[in-house]
Amino acid sequence: MGDSQVGCADGEAIWALHRALEDAKDVVALTGAGISAESGIPVFRGPGGLWRTYSPLQLASPEAFERDPRLVWEWYDWRRQLSRKAKPNAGHIALAQLERKIIDGGARSFTLVSQNVDGLHDRAGSRNVLKLHGDLWFTRCTACGEVKRNDQTPLPELPPKCKCGGLLRPNVVWFGEPLPQDAWTQAVEATCRARVFLVIGTSATVFPAAGLAHEARQAKAKVAVINTEATELDSTAAWVLRGPAGEILPRLL
Repeated sequence: MGDSQVGCADGEAIWALHRALEDAKDVVALTGAGISAESGIPVFRGPGGLWRTYSPLQLASPEAFERDPRLVWEWYDWRRQLSRKAKPNAGHIALAQLERKIIDGGARSFTLVSQNVDGLHDRAGSRNVLKLHGDLWFTRCTACGEVKRNDQTPLPELPPKCKCGGLLRPNVVWFGEPLPQDAWTQAVEATCRARVFLVIGTSATVFPAAGLAHEARQAKAKVAVINTEATELDSTAAWVLRGPAGEILPRLL
């Protein structure tokens, strides 16, 4: 059982975590689909998740793209339009403010590691986001390998093509593909230094990202889980704050 398992209205636990964040030299936050869901972006798992309607292997795998690139791009074009209409919520904004507060305060570090690809952390003002699953707003050429930002919504051509003539694909991590090595290495290094590790809006069941919280525990960091539902990390977390990130995170400031 963690040190404190409470609802989001428990001011004492929020204050305890606030003080831990004030004192910690190194802080890491791991975010998942739950924080984006508060901005109206559907989740892929859990009740109402998109994976209950579509098979991931039909939409998010190299084999799917090879078989039907237009179908895959229709789905990703829809997701890009959905993400463009969405706005960063109070949770996204609070994380950006926490980063500035910690970094600007002196010799301390804050690392935001995200499993989300929607760009909402960037739009909220976060300066340095380690994106473990890539970014919807970048494309990668399957022929020449060029990675380039593309903000057009909707895309004028499906599937889009590179200036070299090759097919473009979303620069995201599909099923069966490895995580970007640089982002993963930085995430692990930051996790091993962390004194406080925040797990926000994620069920903590998708590996290898979910393993970061276990790495943090091994490194003697205090783990705080902020989520609307129970997670597998709750039993070992120092704090479990049940509720939306958009309500809890601003109170931590």
